[in-house]
Amino acid sequence: MVEPIKLTTRSERKDLIQDAHYNTFLLRAEDVIIDLLTDSGTSAMSSDAWGALMRGDESYAGARSWFRFRDTVKDIFGFEQVIPTHQGRAAEHILFGVMVKPGQIVPNNTHFDTTRGNIDFVGGQPIDLPCAEADDLDSRFPFKGNMDTAALEKLVAEHGPENIPVIMVTVTNNSGGGQPVSMANIREISRIAKAAGIPFYIDACRFAENSHFIKHREEGYADVAPIDIAREMFSYADGCTMSAKKDSFANIGGFLCTNDASLAHQERNILIMTEGFPTYGGLAGRDLEAIAVGLRETLDENYLDYRLLSTRYVVERLVDAGIPVMAPAGGHAVYLDARRFLPHIEPLQYPGQALSVELYLEAGIRTAEIGTVMFGLDPHTGEEAPARLDLLRLAIPRRVYTQSHMDYVLEAINQVWERRESLRGMKIVEAPQFLRHFTAHFEYV
Repeated sequence: MVEPIKLTTRSERKDLIQDAHYNTFLLRAEDVIIDLLTDSGTSAMSSDAWGALMRGDESYAGARSWFRFRDTVKDIFGFEQVIPTHQGRAAEHILFGVMVKPGQIVPNNTHFDTTRGNIDFVGGQPIDLPCAEADDLDSRFPFKGNMDTAALEKLVAEHGPENIPVIMVTVTNNSGGGQPVSMANIREISRIAKAAGIPFYIDACRFAENSHFIKHREEGYADVAPIDIAREMFSYADGCTMSAKKDSFANIGGFLCTNDASLAHQERNILIMTEGFPTYGGLAGRDLEAIAVGLRETLDENYLDYRLLSTRYVVERLVDAGIPVMAPAGGHAVYLDARRFLPHIEPLQYPGQALSVELYLEAGIRTAEIGTVMFGLDPHTGEEAPARLDLLRLAIPRRVYTQSHMDYVLEAINQVWERRESLRGMKIVEAPQFLRHFTAHFEYV
């Protein structure tokens, strides 16, 4: 389907962003020209997925749609216990609510916002262990999403397995620029986890894109189908969380998987209290059907080629223009290096947020800050420090925008780049304790 885009003037957008307290999350969608806030739930479903909606079985328990969904998830991911949830953060909330006790540590290559927030909420301590290559945004290292496995072994030795209830890895690494994780790295994380007796989980929301990167960048996988790469990835893990709003095109949905029947029993008890009966988990039958179709479609090599080449098109043109951007291109998004784009703005004056506001003013483009606003605050102590990186994410919805839309985005970025020295920093005037970036109010410094 198509929808009309309402074109606004800069003068109109100045009032609109001010009314939204300079937070792009608080804008009305109809006031956005190109929406790159997130690729979550914003993709275009296929005719097959739309057709599947029509056969949704809305029975409260034991619906046909549940069995199609469950069997598809088990076939691809390989876990025996499948727990549907209304989205990925619900799966995280259940997982950490059961597994994590106050004061315990959860290592990850890089936690994303809701993962970190759900661990913080139960009193756990999320620890990021990105590989050393992740900090060099210009290098062409193919797997910048990798975890530093030497640091992981050191962490386990220092704190003891009893204080680490679960080890996670996010594929692809969203907070680290959408960069992939290699199969070798996943295999090594699994080895360390098994040796210490610690469960190993994969945050799987962009598993198909990660599989395609492995196919094209890791030796020994060039002739392996993405679905078989995915199956191998998950064979090294004890479970996974999944937001089906990413790599299955759905507008809503997710799931939690494990091979531990006892653990799954505890998780289903929470599911019934918070999400719904175990065969629908907060989803309509039609949603379960759409996810089952999308999980197959997302592993199609022709689609994956199109998806990753589309992102690379934007990144390579930014590199050619000398604009600081995370390279090589990740899968789902383009990440501008806001700290280098606006070196005159201190990290605690939120260069990523300043750049996000200016791109909206320039061209009506909505983006998301991935930096000190999102990750700089300790919600327990209230202390704030610069995040490891200050990025601006331009998340590209799947099967939505054309090359002409992306050329419009590129032109707007170039316009802002030309007058970057005129941009001002920002300050937070109101924010909640957890996940402040969603609803914080800002003003210019």
